[in-house]
Amino acid sequence: MAVNWELKGSDDRDPMIEGSYQDLYKWSIENPEEFWGSMATKSLDWFAPWNCVLEIDEEEFNQTWFKNGKLNASYNCLDRHAMGERRVKAALIWQGESREESRIFTYKQLLYEVGRFANVLKKLNIGKGDRVSVYLPMIPELPIAMLACARIGAIHNVILAGFSAEALKTRIEDSESKLIITSDGAYRGGDLIPLKFNVDIALSNGLQVDNVLVVRRTGMPVEMIDGRDLWWHERMSEVSSKCEPADMSASDPLFILYTSGFTSTPKGVTHSTAGYLLFTALSHRWMFEPREEDIHWCTGDIGWITGHSYAIYGPLCNGSTTLMYEGAPKYPRVDRYWEIVEKFGVNSLYTTPTIIRAFMKDGDAPVKGRDLSSLRVLGCVGEAINPQALRWYRDIIGGGKCPVVNSWWQTETGGACIATFPKAPGSKPCSVGKPFFGIEPMVLLEDGTEARRGESGLLTLKGRWPGLFSTTHGDHEWYKGTYFSEFQGLFFTGDSAMIDEDGDIWIMGRVDDVIKISGNRIGSVEVEHVLTGHNMIADAAVVPIPHQIKGEGIYCFVTLRNGYEGSEELEGELARHLRAKMGPIVTPECVHFCNELPKSKNGKIIRPVLRKIANGDLEDIGDVTGLANSKAIRDLILTRPRH
Repeated sequence: MAVNWELKGSDDRDPMIEGSYQDLYKWSIENPEEFWGSMATKSLDWFAPWNCVLEIDEEEFNQTWFKNGKLNASYNCLDRHAMGERRVKAALIWQGESREESRIFTYKQLLYEVGRFANVLKKLNIGKGDRVSVYLPMIPELPIAMLACARIGAIHNVILAGFSAEALKTRIEDSESKLIITSDGAYRGGDLIPLKFNVDIALSNGLQVDNVLVVRRTGMPVEMIDGRDLWWHERMSEVSSKCEPADMSASDPLFILYTSGFTSTPKGVTHSTAGYLLFTALSHRWMFEPREEDIHWCTGDIGWITGHSYAIYGPLCNGSTTLMYEGAPKYPRVDRYWEIVEKFGVNSLYTTPTIIRAFMKDGDAPVKGRDLSSLRVLGCVGEAINPQALRWYRDIIGGGKCPVVNSWWQTETGGACIATFPKAPGSKPCSVGKPFFGIEPMVLLEDGTEARRGESGLLTLKGRWPGLFSTTHGDHEWYKGTYFSEFQGLFFTGDSAMIDEDGDIWIMGRVDDVIKISGNRIGSVEVEHVLTGHNMIADAAVVPIPHQIKGEGIYCFVTLRNGYEGSEELEGELARHLRAKMGPIVTPECVHFCNELPKSKNGKIIRPVLRKIANGDLEDIGDVTGLANSKAIRDLILTRPRH
């Protein structure tokens, strides 16, 4: 295989970010084919050149990037680094939930493990286009399995460890997976989660797969079904590490990742190889500006898109060192994250506002006891960040010296679409800043006209960027109807937003998070920011409830900082606080004090569940086993006030 490659080292690896943000953004909008063609040439290694940068099918809403080009994602993430000066550089640092467990894989070692597992897959008759469901905790075998699938052209379908057997079954069945990769169990917050048992239940009602590969992680007893179930370590001992990367077309699917499905049937978002890889690599560089010696930690679970893009594919494609952590954020102590930052000298940290607020609740003392001076860039993603959390993150975690890259994007977009990039000028705190290359955000009113500056509306994306997903697995009509039919082919995000006079973009929340009170549209995020501005409040979420006169009223879920307790007096104080900051129209109908809010494993508050609790719809809460703290649901139901 003849591939020309030279090390993109710390001094000469910046052609992807040379030039000013304004000039590069203008180039990407005015001539997207030239821009993305240039970026693809500079940042990816190709086995065969493309003959067309972008081909568009307006009827099917398809964008085919780098047509007829050939490459391999695993090769771009591993081989080209392992063949050069980075061969002994750390590619992956893994910290187990136990303090005593950690492993470091150099690029050469990670390639060795990926090559071996790729040969295991081949021996199990897995090949190009076959789907492989990966149901693993945050252990090294997870990225090894992903990159091995990419190496041979199989399509990985990572399923969040902790999802129930029913959720697992839905995703295995819809993806038509031939193989499941799981572990005997998982450690999480001191508990054992029986992953293999969940797989057995998922496959107990007629769902068929060829094989189940099991990683021995916890040593807990599991049933191994003869002829179907195989041990990972036994199969790995039988193969060599030599496995040539498959020539993949640029538009071949790299992976399927299912949307959360907390309130509806999950859909398999499908990303293509070249476009996704290029977009994640470039956006990782622009958000974190990695140096050759940097250690990058994206805290997002790899079962979500954040972990795919900024824990695995983006950093490894760029030759960076990425860190992954197996356990819960506050286990066994509340300073666990900061212990890990100190232990490994983390330079760039990417986490969620929810996690930031959770640590804020414990005060500054757990942070002050740790040396966080290695941090150079901070990032956040997942939901809007309130000013108090942003200041705490910047000043207490970052010591006042780190830029905070606030970003907005979705599973469907592949990577960051809007962010306060360090090289983008003048972005305001708590805004999500400026658009990334090739993307033109537009805020529209419900009639399709463009909103004025400072006026909120529906966020849509115009433009050409290669990270956009190509379809939903098995249902392209749903893809077209859901994302592109609302506004004449524009990508409809489902979020509400506002663009201010300076061009900074502010995310107001999901469209269905807007509360309509007496004809006035109140953004839930704005109310939550005001609530968390109170000195007793650690976190908050607000949802609408029916109101006979006003149409809808506000129901507030509130968690308090340590040392405070809920009371009627505090409820009245919070109501006065909201009225003083936003006016009498936002007087809440109910304040529900609680210990914690239900959150997904990547830190997002699950508002649809909160809406059901607030409205007393307790019979069908939905499948909540994939939450990070599903027991919070029971506590909310038991403490629900009558209103």
